[in-house]
Amino acid sequence: MKKGVLLVNLGSPDSTKPKDVKKYLDEFLMDPRVIDLPKWARVLLVKGIILNTRPKKSAEAYAKIWWEEGSPLIVISERLKEKVQEKLNIPVALAMRYGSMSLEKGLQELVDQGVTEVKTIPLYPQFAMATTETIDVKVDELVAQFFPQLKITRTPAFYHREDYIEVLSRSIQEKLKGLDYEHILFSYHGVPERHIRKSDITNGNCKMNGKCCFKMGSEQHEFCYRHQCEITTVNVAKKLGLKRGTYSTTFQSRLGFDPWLKPYTDRTIERMGKNGIKKMAIVTPAFVSDCLETLEEIAMEGEEIFHEVGGEEFTTIPCLNDRDDFVDVLISMVEEWRIINTDKAIA
Repeated sequence: MKKGVLLVNLGSPDSTKPKDVKKYLDEFLMDPRVIDLPKWARVLLVKGIILNTRPKKSAEAYAKIWWEEGSPLIVISERLKEKVQEKLNIPVALAMRYGSMSLEKGLQELVDQGVTEVKTIPLYPQFAMATTETIDVKVDELVAQFFPQLKITRTPAFYHREDYIEVLSRSIQEKLKGLDYEHILFSYHGVPERHIRKSDITNGNCKMNGKCCFKMGSEQHEFCYRHQCEITTVNVAKKLGLKRGTYSTTFQSRLGFDPWLKPYTDRTIERMGKNGIKKMAIVTPAFVSDCLETLEEIAMEGEEIFHEVGGEEFTTIPCLNDRDDFVDVLISMVEEWRIINTDKAIA
């Protein structure tokens, strides 16, 4: 069997034109694992309200961060893919869950090179319904419909891998070296609280009180986004030797009126500024590639909020992007998979 690797990221509109943004948002928000409402309610909300109001505003936001080469997320992901390919002697393809760089195209690219066994690597350190799960489900659908000859190996969440924590910690340390900051905020993408409950394989053991997030060894943590975010912060803080009270975990990018994971990033930035914090640093470990949520929502809107309430220095730490040491983490994942498969074949 010929092996190949498919790196998968979120996706992006083809341009900053409202019509392209609308097309992208339609596909993204109509995913039942992103907005997990009954289809009639999702259609009413997305097509009846959001797509009639949000595309223009989102297009303006994308325009603020768009690069000459195109969408930052796409450009960075392509750079990352090229670096991974340089270090592997098997085919590597890149796909997006939403947008024109579809999963179908990515799988077809590998098939065209003779690949029969694919390791999918969602570029999300933590598992969530709206990220990793929707990729896995879509890949399964495509394989059943178009690629029955393919064998798929999934990649579990890698938030707790020692090499990932080492690289993430190093990236933070490099950015903050020589800076006198008072607090570092670990901001993760938010999800509705009900997503946590739906991902609870113990059927109700999760109490949503934050306490069970720090109890190690529970089987529910394999698919608990909140736990994985909290433990990412804990492991990085330990690696960096951060003192308790000088860092915290928050969640950004909520939508609608249902309760989402708290505390909220924007309100925390505002509160800390009002409480006298003058120098803040912020890192976004739920993203490996800088994108709209990091470049516009955090680096622009977040800094504006902080300055409005009296904050002075707001340092945004870049995502891992195409760092060479992050490339090495991905290479390790692939090599571990190849070794396991080789051992099975020998046995």
